[in-house]
Amino acid sequence: MSFIDVQNEFMAHIREPKKNKKPTDIEDRRMAIYRDLFFNNIEGFISSGYPVLKTLYSDKRWNKLIRQFFSEYNCQSPYFLDIAGEFINYLSSSYKMKNYDPAFMLELAHYEWVELDVSIANEDPNERKLQQTALTKSPLFLSSVARNLSYQYPVQTISDQVRPKEPSTVPNYFVVYRDEEDEVQFLATNAMTALLLSIIESVEGITFDNLCQQVIMQAPQFNEEQITQGALVTLNALIERGVIVTKNQD
Repeated sequence: MSFIDVQNEFMAHIREPKKNKKPTDIEDRRMAIYRDLFFNNIEGFISSGYPVLKTLYSDKRWNKLIRQFFSEYNCQSPYFLDIAGEFINYLSSSYKMKNYDPAFMLELAHYEWVELDVSIANEDPNERKLQQTALTKSPLFLSSVARNLSYQYPVQTISDQVRPKEPSTVPNYFVVYRDEEDEVQFLATNAMTALLLSIIESVEGITFDNLCQQVIMQAPQFNEEQITQGALVTLNALIERGVIVTKNQD
């Protein structure tokens, strides 16, 4: 047997010990150390990244979920910090939900991943704080450490004691961002704020006037003055929090 074959046999057993025999030349005591080490590392990283989601499961069911991820999913990144992102990719792509999984599982998992992602995201060095007095004449950008989100479920309130059975009648809009002290913050928003941020995110460097014109086309029930005044108030509040920034134009 070649060295590669031995490696494949070793990893197959590590990932699914009940289905794949261990290499014959390694005693089970040593193999058990490897089995526990690999699995516990993966479980630890996922548990720290999804603390609320974990509380919704018994230890047995949680470990079963992690074991499925560990055995079924081929991670694309070798870095431990990326494991949480690989886990949400697994849940979104190939995981088949069980009857005991909460209906909001994917949304809650995504929300928790976003919080982690924002906490470690690299800030764009070209970004600079936007002065409120310069709002109407500066190119506008969504901060590289801010995320504009919407969910069917109120994910920010979910816990082992609060488990909504049905989605909300209207979407739940949020912004998750990192403040000047590098603390992750949460801000509940509304449909109009979400629309403003969505346009700014998709049309980087948009001006205030062009932004308002796009909003008018998508929300014709409001007149130009209403949209302009509303956008000024909303964007100034987001500028204060660092959610909306501008960039050096060098």
